[in-house]
Amino acid sequence: MKFTVTIKRNHEFQRLYHKGKSAATPYLALYCRKNRRMENRLGLTVGKKVGGAVTRNRVRRRVREIYRLHEGELRPGYDIVVVARVKAAFATYRQLEWSFLSLADKLGLKAREAGEP
Repeated sequence: MKFTVTIKRNHEFQRLYHKGKSAATPYLALYCRKNRRMENRLGLTVGKKVGGAVTRNRVRRRVREIYRLHEGELRPGYDIVVVARVKAAFATYRQLEWSFLSLADKLGLKAREAGEP
């Protein structure tokens, strides 16, 4: 069973914000940058504007689960930071999932399947 490697240090988040590629939807913003490892690392940011502690933790759990379920579809070797926006608090699970997958595709994080050029 795989477990998610997390980013926890402030300077690692700052490096991604300043030097990484980014894309955004109304629900999420995603930052990514290649790392020199064989696995992906995930960082989550859910600010106080999103809501109280219960709401922020619900959004955090949902995004973490979306990442866990789709981790195999992503290319290895990236640091990924997901920033939840205010609308994420009112979004359904499916909207968050669609948002994450579309951002990953836009940034080139999704692995190509065998038949695709």
